[in-house]
Amino acid sequence: MNTELLEALNILEREKEISKESMLDAIESSLLNACKNHFGKVDNVKIIVDKETCDYRLFAEKEVVETVEEKNDQISLEDALALKEDAKIGDIVEVPIESKSFGRIATQNAKNLILQKIREEERKVVFDQYYEKEKDVVSGVVQRFIGKNISINLGKADAMLPENEQIKSEHLRIQERVKVYVVEVKNTTKGPRIQVSRTHPDLVKRLFEEVVTEIREGIVEVKIIAREAGSRTKIAVWSNDPDVDPVGACVGMKGSRVNEIVTELKGEKIDIINWSDNPAILIENALSPAKVISVSADPDDKTASVIVPDYQLSLAIGKEGQNARLAAKLTGYKIDIKSETQAIESGELPANYMDLQEGIYEEEMYDNFEEGEYDMDTLYADEEYTDDLQDGDESFAEDESDEDFEGEELAYDDDGEEEQ
Repeated sequence: MNTELLEALNILEREKEISKESMLDAIESSLLNACKNHFGKVDNVKIIVDKETCDYRLFAEKEVVETVEEKNDQISLEDALALKEDAKIGDIVEVPIESKSFGRIATQNAKNLILQKIREEERKVVFDQYYEKEKDVVSGVVQRFIGKNISINLGKADAMLPENEQIKSEHLRIQERVKVYVVEVKNTTKGPRIQVSRTHPDLVKRLFEEVVTEIREGIVEVKIIAREAGSRTKIAVWSNDPDVDPVGACVGMKGSRVNEIVTELKGEKIDIINWSDNPAILIENALSPAKVISVSADPDDKTASVIVPDYQLSLAIGKEGQNARLAAKLTGYKIDIKSETQAIESGELPANYMDLQEGIYEEEMYDNFEEGEYDMDTLYADEEYTDDLQDGDESFAEDESDEDFEGEELAYDDDGEEEQ
């Protein structure tokens, strides 16, 4: 048994995940190449390798002749009898070849072939490992900055995080651990080239799959995601089980699940809404947290007209139009948002709509008092909250509204472009 070679191959297999069989094939090729360099030809050279013990036999098949004219292919009868007692003219005998007899150049070439094979196998192992993780999330450590790009160490390979795949508001530090989305893995002569992203929408999807058991098990589905990396994401979910609330499953107890993802994304806000095949319902959900009076959707033109209460207009549009823009991306519809007053002026709502709504509100409140569902403190709180919204409460406007958009009629398409 060739114990030294066997131990070396076991170490390679254990530490670098290079199979013993591939290395034995490399050794066989290197020995044949050494024979070619030493003898000038290998047509009659054979190698037999025992893959269990790593013992090998290297020999040349030569014809027994009376007079040797070609020493690489022929052997004299006298020399043949020393190898095989019953050898006779015309027989083929196996003549052992001692690898120690190879010259320095032949030995060096054989060594280089083995080392090259080790490098190739190592690159192949790494490529296969990360190719399986393409379109998935992996964890890495910020290694160094290369210009405006960032090198992320994934363990056995380095990945490149290009500038256009970085979150603009995010400032990564050396040795910081982050999760990235593997966009592409290519095999090159210098090893696998891995490109990763922190802005890809599927990064959010994969993070939810890691955190939410129901998504991993297929009970809850992530239908579509609209994302403005570093700022806000809207995600539409659907449950295949009527007893499972998809939004609640994603949010988790006291927001534990979604907060874990928000922390990984450095505070990026995430809106989770219910998916619906009805475009009007989906658009209404997508404009959450704003309240919607009515939605009129045209599936053919992919346009929708939305009416919201006056005090909800700035919330529906969102800061710098972000809420409406993300809703348009999520639904694929060009959304035209109007306030009650604007809808009345354009004739989409009756002129006495506000009076009708006030009457309905008073009637509902009266019925609730009759049934004992409200007390005076509750009514006062409701009126105070409504007054704050209509008067433009500072804390509310600071977080969700954009004063530049108040009172304007805007439309947003799925490319995020706004039209006056």
